[in-house]
Amino acid sequence: MTGSGTTWRRPWCSGGAERQRLQWAPNRVGSSVGPERGRARPPGTMSGSDTAPFLSQADDTDDGPVPGTPGLPGSMGNSKSEDPEVPDREGLQHITGLSPGHSALIVAVLCYINLLNYMDRFTVAGVLPDIEQFFDIGDSSSGLIQTDQRSRMLSVFYFAIPVGSGLGYIAGSKVKDMAGDWHWALRVTPGLGVVAVLLLFLVVREPPRGAVERHSDSPPLNPTSWWADLRALARNPSFILSSLGFTAVAFVTGSLALWAPAFLLRSRVVLGETPPCLPGDSCSSSDSLIFGLITCLTGVLGVGLGVEISRRLRRSNPRADPLVCAAGLLGSAPFLFLSLACARGSIVATYIFIFIGETLLSMNWAVVADILLYVVIPTRRSTAEAFQIVLSHLLGDAGSPYLVGLISDRLRRSWPPSFLSEFRALQFSLMLCAFVGALGGAAFLGTAIFIEGDRRQAQLQVQGLLREAGPTDDRIVVPRRGRSTRVPVSSVLI
Repeated sequence: MTGSGTTWRRPWCSGGAERQRLQWAPNRVGSSVGPERGRARPPGTMSGSDTAPFLSQADDTDDGPVPGTPGLPGSMGNSKSEDPEVPDREGLQHITGLSPGHSALIVAVLCYINLLNYMDRFTVAGVLPDIEQFFDIGDSSSGLIQTDQRSRMLSVFYFAIPVGSGLGYIAGSKVKDMAGDWHWALRVTPGLGVVAVLLLFLVVREPPRGAVERHSDSPPLNPTSWWADLRALARNPSFILSSLGFTAVAFVTGSLALWAPAFLLRSRVVLGETPPCLPGDSCSSSDSLIFGLITCLTGVLGVGLGVEISRRLRRSNPRADPLVCAAGLLGSAPFLFLSLACARGSIVATYIFIFIGETLLSMNWAVVADILLYVVIPTRRSTAEAFQIVLSHLLGDAGSPYLVGLISDRLRRSWPPSFLSEFRALQFSLMLCAFVGALGGAAFLGTAIFIEGDRRQAQLQVQGLLREAGPTDDRIVVPRRGRSTRVPVSSVLI
């Protein structure tokens, strides 16, 4: 639009959207505003007043970066990797204030706490048949008892989940055998928890969030309100879908963690390899110990395998992380189903299929955490972690043991009482895990559709190259003499 002494230009539009940038170019050669004063204008610029401001509408979250921004991928920018440059060891120490030795010690303490968390949780599963017999409860009541460098460090941290779970089975079963009373199995981890609390207060220091990812000349990120965080996370499809996929992982692992040893014991009873648990007798079985060892081994193997496969595939496929998670869940489902179907025929085949299925299932732990860290900006990660943990526990491992036990009890009531009925009821109820795992794999496939765009947007926000506009942000920036002020769009007469 042309007026008296002024020229309006539309330099670019984003994706055909109606939002646009408007520039009011000063029209006197050699004149400008702020830092540009004294520089010559390109030929053909019209003359005008020195005080003419430069107007630009603030970026919207849907808009991409300005074409030609150095260091960003695009036809007009420099070709660089989307990953931010990581400082060297001295740079990291300067940014975080932590020496490499202290950082390694903090990681070790957090791994110990995470290991103890899952060890304490699954000690009950190691002595579940004894608890059921002592309190004379069914399966439904028993279900209520259980409710890059960063990638490498995440893999170390998440080793603690399967390893701690396996140690819980081992500690539960062996302490009961040594003490002759299952109550002592539940008295091991509280003392270790006291040690964890002391280490947490004495050793762990939290470095500045996002300091390593942000370039030195980038402006710091300002924290937003909790409701603003939730609104932004709700508009992040990669976070939502990956959280649903992780909830499916928690559902499957929670069900297997509590019920697998009891199911294996009932399988041995049906096969005639183990006498049944009778009132007043201790439930003697090595299945808790064997299953615990399998869980430890498959956890270490699966977590390391998932991280290494995704790291190698990232070089050729930026969607490698959600695809690895999807492959792990979809691949584990048939093997878990076969482990249940073969239990009445061969306990060895059951253990083999459990080993393969748990290895594939464990490929997700560290990779899912890494996805959250790079699709969510640092100031919002604590809210995202809290939401993901609540969702995965509420709809995952907190309710799945009870649901499996409830289905098992309902099936048992419709059949004549027998050891075979107890085995079949738990067998059919555990098959639900295979179907939930397939649904989780579908959620990760959906994550792969959005992962590139969400990751790129988070990186641009961290580096200060993309500002996230609020729901009522209808103001424009009016720099005048080197300073900026914000005024409503409606106050500008065009």
